[in-house]
Amino acid sequence: MIKIYNTDIQTGKTSQTSEYKKGSWINLVNPSEAEIKEVCENIQIQDEFIRYALDYEEKARIDIEDEDDTILFVIDTPTIEKRESGDMYTTAPLGMIIVRDDFFITVSLKTNKIIKEIEKGRIKGIHTYKKSRFLLQILYTNASLFLGYLKQINKESEIAEHILKTSTKNKELLKMMSLEKGLVYFTTSLKSNEVVMEKTMRGKIIKLYEEDEDILEDAIIENKQAIEMAKIYNDILNSTMDTYASIISNNLNDVMKFLTSITIILAVPTMISSFWGMNVNLPLQHSPIGFVAMVIISILLTLIVTFWLKRKDFLD
Repeated sequence: MIKIYNTDIQTGKTSQTSEYKKGSWINLVNPSEAEIKEVCENIQIQDEFIRYALDYEEKARIDIEDEDDTILFVIDTPTIEKRESGDMYTTAPLGMIIVRDDFFITVSLKTNKIIKEIEKGRIKGIHTYKKSRFLLQILYTNASLFLGYLKQINKESEIAEHILKTSTKNKELLKMMSLEKGLVYFTTSLKSNEVVMEKTMRGKIIKLYEEDEDILEDAIIENKQAIEMAKIYNDILNSTMDTYASIISNNLNDVMKFLTSITIILAVPTMISSFWGMNVNLPLQHSPIGFVAMVIISILLTLIVTFWLKRKDFLD
């Protein structure tokens, strides 16, 4: 899918267009081969730049092509994947290509939340012809989005923890394990994004005005905060999972201990009745009170065994 946007310099209004005009923003979402060829022919760039961002395993990085005066930025953005076992927090690459001083291109495999917010006009100050600032605003918005998802993960882990207090089912532990996995993805991606932003700040890869530097600094600060939050939440989640895994294991041990004690208690009258059921001469075998005596003996021995198990804390 191809969408082209252009901001009118006079009015400052951004609208969708079908022309490849200088200063336009071209948004590609899972483009077909024909669409990739169309874009490359109209703006004169190599198709590798677009294909790099369409690789799901592509990591955050910067690639500069001096010959075409083209710069590729790849960053990781947070996303939620719908799976049968539940929602999974993960990341997906977003490519941003600055083509000379003419075009700004965004490339993604799936519809990106940041791009959707920009298309709906919810991110203020977007001008398609201000390519450097456009790039930095995306970096800042992306870092803020990570923070939002991290807070969401923290809330979900608290809910799972609350349920675990009254339940010993594995479902909530598996949920917390999924959240922990998401935090690992987030931490790795945030650190990669940090390298890209630091390199952009130090290397002067793009022309930065004073206001642009402020946006980039804010994005770096937000990204660092997200890294710290991810680390803290991951440590808390690890500790909580270990604690509740131990609790569930202890609860299982208590249940097994209780069932074993009941088995021992029930074995006492069974053993006595088995003895007196043998086809040999035994005490009280022919006595009229023999049955009553055996019942009383069974009860007494059962009470003694119960009392002993109670003292040994096998019965709670």
